[in-house]
Amino acid sequence: MVSIAFFVIYIANTKSAFATMETIKEGKRPLSFVDEMKTFLDERYHITLLTLPILLLMVFNILPIIFTVFMAFTNYDKDHNAFNRLYWWVGFQNFADVFYNNAEKSYTFGKVLLWTLVWAVFATFSNYILGIVLALLINKKDIKAKGFWRTMFVITSAVPQFVTLLVMRLLLDDKGIVNAILHTNIPFLSQTGWARVSVIVVNMWIGIPYTMLSVSGILMNIPEDLYESARIDGANAVQQFTKITLPYISFVMTPYLISTFVGNINNFNVIYFLTQGKPGAVDYHSGAGTTDLLVTWLYTLTVSEADYKLASVIGIIVFVLCATGSLITFNMSKATKNEEEFS
Repeated sequence: MVSIAFFVIYIANTKSAFATMETIKEGKRPLSFVDEMKTFLDERYHITLLTLPILLLMVFNILPIIFTVFMAFTNYDKDHNAFNRLYWWVGFQNFADVFYNNAEKSYTFGKVLLWTLVWAVFATFSNYILGIVLALLINKKDIKAKGFWRTMFVITSAVPQFVTLLVMRLLLDDKGIVNAILHTNIPFLSQTGWARVSVIVVNMWIGIPYTMLSVSGILMNIPEDLYESARIDGANAVQQFTKITLPYISFVMTPYLISTFVGNINNFNVIYFLTQGKPGAVDYHSGAGTTDLLVTWLYTLTVSEADYKLASVIGIIVFVLCATGSLITFNMSKATKNEEEFS
């Protein structure tokens, strides 16, 4: 990075020298150092304003990403680091271990990846579908006090998400209030099947109000004359929904749906604050749990296991999955292909 910075400065210096030479050839007086510095407060003031943000972006965003990518091609872990035994380049060995070469790592990665995708599908579409249903119910003409009902459902958003999740964790504990009230001992968070269902249900509690608000705004802006024309033509309620309401909602909400799906793949908060990836599994590698997503397993690999090379590989895989999936689905959606269709 220092070499690149030096090279950039060298090019800028050469260009400046060339411009000065051309100015002298034209019989003009070149700018002095002081005059040139003054331009950074006038015609080149945009450079002055952007220099610090760009430097901070390089230091806190670009450099860590580059460092993470490089680590994936080394054996950097708790046994190979600057304080113990120096690490070195291993090429694509870490990627081979994750996909096929190391049975324990590849098995754990496959299980965690499968659960991550299952979680993302259920967490996304449960909020999406139930949010639409809730918005349709609240926005019906014969429903009174619409503002009250919207407020009641949006109250969950007024409380910071991590607070809600920590409270739900206490409520759903094996010795929590829910089991005490029901006089049961249901392992909401300590048994794999129950824990996975619990995190999906709690995520619905948190996510449905956002979808409801978005869909409510769409419903309010659908032209009423479309419904009147449909009723005159003999369309029933189901046909009006499938031919008018749903296309409008899908057109506007598709980008939101894609971003929500990607967000759920990286939904660290819900899993970590509710289960911390637990319950564990004896056949899983490096402290992974049965409710761990790739992103929470990555956190465990770095903070608890100090397996930085494997964490870097997982981070790259997550990025490739999310970036590729987002670009493909977004470019295939009607919101991109037929941008002016509902304008």
